[in-house]
Amino acid sequence: MNHEFVEKNLPLMVVLIVFAISFGFLVEIVPLFFSKQTNEPIQGLKPLTALQLEGRDIYIREGCNTCHSQMIRPFRAETERYGHYSVAGESVYDHPFLWGSKRTGPDLARVGGRYSDEWHKAHLYNPRDVVPESNMPAFPWLFEQRVNAEDTPKKIATLQTLGVPYTDEDIASASDSVMINGQPAYEIDALVAYLQNLGLLLKYKR
Repeated sequence: MNHEFVEKNLPLMVVLIVFAISFGFLVEIVPLFFSKQTNEPIQGLKPLTALQLEGRDIYIREGCNTCHSQMIRPFRAETERYGHYSVAGESVYDHPFLWGSKRTGPDLARVGGRYSDEWHKAHLYNPRDVVPESNMPAFPWLFEQRVNAEDTPKKIATLQTLGVPYTDEDIASASDSVMINGQPAYEIDALVAYLQNLGLLLKYKR
């Protein structure tokens, strides 16, 4: 087909563009809907605990995911710094998933266990106390506000309807699970619990 003819024939050009995009979608995207690698959880993956789930919601509420990605790309420079590259099977229970692409701060996909709870708390209270050059804002209110334990069962029940394998017992015990010493946990405790759970199942072997 004459190239000049196609470029000057707008309706034909539109039809060919739609065909090319549709073909690419069918070849590249549709097979992923049926791939075990992208649809099944990796070995050992469990749903977040009630406290971790509340921490994840705080993480989203405070905009942490706008500055920190949770997606390590399969390049040596990435894996040497952050650890094993991210795989879809780690995020099958995430609604919404938080891979992201912007890194004002470092990637947090494998931050679990790298620092102590005390380090995280000091860092979140005033980042410059532990990282002097940090431009991250402080979050002192997390040490004053408590988790709303009444909402936790509703959140878990909603995720259950989306296919996350929570049990009815998980829902029934959700409010008690976010209690510490008889009171709802402080938000800082929930957020740290979430951070300490990130990326523990896949380890990068150098």
